[in-house]
Amino acid sequence: MTDKSNDTVAAELIEKLTSRKAIIGIIGMGYVGQPLALRFSQLGYKVLGFDIDQKKVDLLNNGQSDIEHIPASAIKAANAAGMECTADISRTSEADALIICVPTPLNKYREPDLSFVTETTESFVPYLRAGQVVSLESTTYPGTTEEELLPRVSSGGLTVGEDIFLVYSPEREDPGNANFTTNTIPKVVGGHTPACLEVGKALYGQAIDRIVPVTSTKAAEMTKLLENIHRAVNIGLVNEMKIVADRMGIDIFEVIDAAATKPFGFTAYYPGPGLGGHCIPIDPFYLTWKAREYGLHTRFIELSGEINRAMPEYVVGKVVRSLNERRKSLMGSKVLVLGIAYKKNVDDMRESPSVEVMELLRDAGAEVAYSDPHVPVFPKMREHKFDLSSVALTPETIASYDAVVLTTDHAKFDYDMIRANAQVVIDSRGVYRAPAENIVKA
Repeated sequence: MTDKSNDTVAAELIEKLTSRKAIIGIIGMGYVGQPLALRFSQLGYKVLGFDIDQKKVDLLNNGQSDIEHIPASAIKAANAAGMECTADISRTSEADALIICVPTPLNKYREPDLSFVTETTESFVPYLRAGQVVSLESTTYPGTTEEELLPRVSSGGLTVGEDIFLVYSPEREDPGNANFTTNTIPKVVGGHTPACLEVGKALYGQAIDRIVPVTSTKAAEMTKLLENIHRAVNIGLVNEMKIVADRMGIDIFEVIDAAATKPFGFTAYYPGPGLGGHCIPIDPFYLTWKAREYGLHTRFIELSGEINRAMPEYVVGKVVRSLNERRKSLMGSKVLVLGIAYKKNVDDMRESPSVEVMELLRDAGAEVAYSDPHVPVFPKMREHKFDLSSVALTPETIASYDAVVLTTDHAKFDYDMIRANAQVVIDSRGVYRAPAENIVKA
């Protein structure tokens, strides 16, 4: 505890943050943590990056990048400005702000797995001191900050809102989208108390162009879920429309493009082989799980989840029918999957539906290969295993496969060359709009 007045603790921390004299600790140096660390470093803050992976720590400290869209030059510049990475969690005591950017996956029962958040918090609790702010950015269900972080942060006798400050501010990153950077994406911030909110606004106010304060951490947590559930539900809708349109002999992409000319009341969403990324396939289930505590059944959200999870099987069904029409069986056929990152022009493999397509093809007896200019070697993943490297695309290579499945529409692919040489292309992204004998839309 501190013998300073409560207002003085908050005021001194706010002054440190706004004058950029504060030390910013980023816990979890991945797709969310790294851009945030670089942004604070660019502004002149001393940054401490924490990660349990010593190899990642060493890589970053040596000025190298493990994320494709973050150049090594940016890491080197941050290091030169004083950024340092460490696996020593006791050094969290040095930081004035601790920003938690760790994964929040689902377990095998599709229930929230908060172990990364809770174990991370417990690891730094012994080193907490008065005059710090703890901000959780990981996506989670409403109530997590109050139910999981609050008791842990206050367990050592520090009073939240007086001695130490607790904030929830959901991450908003869109890898591969050149139109937005960390500082140009508005930042939602919720505090456990009014004082916590003021500290949270001071923390992010220097780094982000626009701060969007809300009245509680619960409201901030729900905001993040609504954003991603909105996308998941609308993608589920358009995926279902794709199936109906296909059965009717209608090109769903033509329909969407035409509907998108309406200047009001319509937002274009496009179908695909399923949902990918850390947020959209996972976040809806955080709310459905929490809603059951209140006796509610979120039917709309769960239905969209069922539709989206069925898309990889739909794509593989198209592969099977395409091969059958060519008097071939899926078993024993050579199938090339184009693009295994979850979205175009990035190397992010999290929850990629392409991997499930590959597994379904493999399990059915196909000889599976892949090509992805952003993923040269199939990475180690918790739930998926392939001992494969990316295949270089040439006319001869393309022609050697019985089927080519386009699952991620990277800009680096030569689509004209692929169409000209492939025996059949199963297109799940709507790249090929003009009809062709060897193009099958999925």
